[in-house]
Amino acid sequence: MLVACVLFSFMNAGAYAIGLLDTGLPSSMISFIRILTNLLILAIPALIDRKLTGLFGDGRPSLWLRGLFGSTALMLSFAAIARIGPGESAFLTASSGVFVMLLGPLVLGQKNSLLVWLAIIGSFCGVSLLFDVHNSHNLFGQTMALLAGLLSALAYLMVARAGRSNTPQTVIFYFCLVGLVLHALYFVEFGYRLPGTPESWGLLLLVGLSGSGAQHYMTRAYQSAPAALVSSIGYLAPVLSLAWSIVLFEQIPGQTALLGAALILLFGVVLPFLR
Repeated sequence: MLVACVLFSFMNAGAYAIGLLDTGLPSSMISFIRILTNLLILAIPALIDRKLTGLFGDGRPSLWLRGLFGSTALMLSFAAIARIGPGESAFLTASSGVFVMLLGPLVLGQKNSLLVWLAIIGSFCGVSLLFDVHNSHNLFGQTMALLAGLLSALAYLMVARAGRSNTPQTVIFYFCLVGLVLHALYFVEFGYRLPGTPESWGLLLLVGLSGSGAQHYMTRAYQSAPAALVSSIGYLAPVLSLAWSIVLFEQIPGQTALLGAALILLFGVVLPFLR
């Protein structure tokens, strides 16, 4: 999971760097290349082994919903990164773990203890401190990042409902498949633009490979280690993203934002151990 966190932070920093290098490139193109890279990594070996049909699994609705929620969350997260930077957006998107605990009783029938509910409240207090109500540009990006966190949580819950009858490769495959359809619809409606420089293409490749690698290692982590431990370690990703934001892009958050990020980090780390 540590490797996944590092790669996720590379993906976030790379996505923001592309926007600075190629200002006219829409974030939708970045998320499209990210998903396309992931799909090729899955599909090419399956084609070689003649096992492509195996990626479709049992086709249950929760797989399609996981793809819908997950790919929409990805598009929103990249759009948020372009507006508010990789650090702050990563912490707001990391609220997905809190949303999982919040929605678990409704979607999975799980029960939360009093401590869990208090931790959820504490985490959302941190989220509220990150919101900049005096700057409409920041507020829009922050809202997109938080919505990405909510949709990511719904995607994780759909994975839980999909059960163990489908492999992690199948789950990721549906994420890529639905994501490509969503991007195609978006491009038909709003158009698209390709990167204009070799440097932009290089950064896009970095984003695609690091995001795909991060997803692979995260899946392996959840398969081989306790979920609570993996989930807690996962909060290293927004911390690293914030570090890249400060070191590479000189985006230094204010004291209120840092306090909000600290609350999200604190309660997010302890939440999985309170169930």
